[in-house]
Amino acid sequence: MELKKNDIIKLNITSMTAQGSGVGRSENGVVVFVPLSAVGDELEVKILKTKKTYAYGKIERIISPSESRIEPDCPSFSKCGGCVYRHIDYNSEKEIKFNRVKDALERVGGLKNIKLNPVVGNDRIDRYRNKAQLPAQNASDGIELGFFAGHSHRIVPCEDCLLQPEFFSKIMCVTREFMRLTNQSAYDEKTRKGKLRHLYIRYAEKTDELMICYVVNGGGFKREDMLIEALKKEFVNLKSVVFNSNIENTNVILGDKNRTAYGSDYITDVLCEKHFKLSPLSFYQVNRNQAEKLYNIAKKYAEPYGKLLLDMYCGTGTIGLTMADKFERLIGVEIVEDAVRDARENARINGVNNAKFICGDAAYAAERLRENGLKPDVVVLDPPRKGCGEELVKTVVKMSPERVVYVSCDPETLARDLKFFDEMGYKTSEVTPVDLFSRTAHIESVALLETVK
Repeated sequence: MELKKNDIIKLNITSMTAQGSGVGRSENGVVVFVPLSAVGDELEVKILKTKKTYAYGKIERIISPSESRIEPDCPSFSKCGGCVYRHIDYNSEKEIKFNRVKDALERVGGLKNIKLNPVVGNDRIDRYRNKAQLPAQNASDGIELGFFAGHSHRIVPCEDCLLQPEFFSKIMCVTREFMRLTNQSAYDEKTRKGKLRHLYIRYAEKTDELMICYVVNGGGFKREDMLIEALKKEFVNLKSVVFNSNIENTNVILGDKNRTAYGSDYITDVLCEKHFKLSPLSFYQVNRNQAEKLYNIAKKYAEPYGKLLLDMYCGTGTIGLTMADKFERLIGVEIVEDAVRDARENARINGVNNAKFICGDAAYAAERLRENGLKPDVVVLDPPRKGCGEELVKTVVKMSPERVVYVSCDPETLARDLKFFDEMGYKTSEVTPVDLFSRTAHIESVALLETVK
């Protein structure tokens, strides 16, 4: 009997997808994906959509709950596009993430006999984010701030996100009240009118420095002095108020132009005993404490250090600079010009004199360096979600480094690239998953690859 839309079926959840939906099989063997379910659930599920070999459903009734189920503690859970695991305990979440990495390595990479360490867990599964980007929308009594619902541009209002510091909610309150008192509106994507597009908050946890950035359609607000005074009164650690101008019809949050309305152009944080300047456009890990663990694992994997470290996709230089004192030279490569500027400045303020940062596409820059006879002892790779790809892997292999340290935010593209390396003579010795984004579906990993002698 084929499944049809609106059918009610019984389903046992046996596994999870990479996006955090439960997976079960109907009596006739059709795979059914069910959001907000947990491994071990016995459910009544209503079928919402069918395909030839699979279907999507939603929970109608929990017949028998999984042992890992807990009561969700956030009113926005299941509505906003953030957390997917607030309904299960943290040990079960770590197990899901471990299995995701293991499955990717085996299924995508064909790597079955490597050392896969347990997930390095988050000491704080809530209140760990040091950054928020909150879209704005108009409401009957002013504006609302929140998050986009999954796979949409519909904003879910949120008074207090449990992944963010509590005082971020107070910044939202001050902003909403200012907009109401001055009768200014949020940006409307359809009409392209209105002022406030996003409230963007950055917090340097180690130094307790706060930056508040308003992404606006135009140059700024009327009565900015009134807003700044209200913010200064509430937040003694306020170091910077910046207006970012974005007048484009785009989904990209930040525009290219910043104007500092109060204080400094940047804030400074400390990571792995190095100081890093953070502007609105700077890349910086949103979970500082877990990032330190991640970078320390990468540093350990880079041993023995040798003469030259090549840091590909170096961003603002964070990983390479934390290892620079272990090598005679550091060369970083990054395509984003602003990030390269930040990396050079970060090297300067930390007294790192053996670092050089190059602006360019990773594959192109690596090929030029190789042609110039560069032979790094260690190559660090920290690519975006799409991974490195076969061509860059080939170029890295041609440089014949002793070790490659691969930092990944996507287990599937990591496994694909590790397979490329394996086919070219670099074997994966060890992989350690690190949970930087508790309660969400994301998991970072660090892999050590060594050349086969």
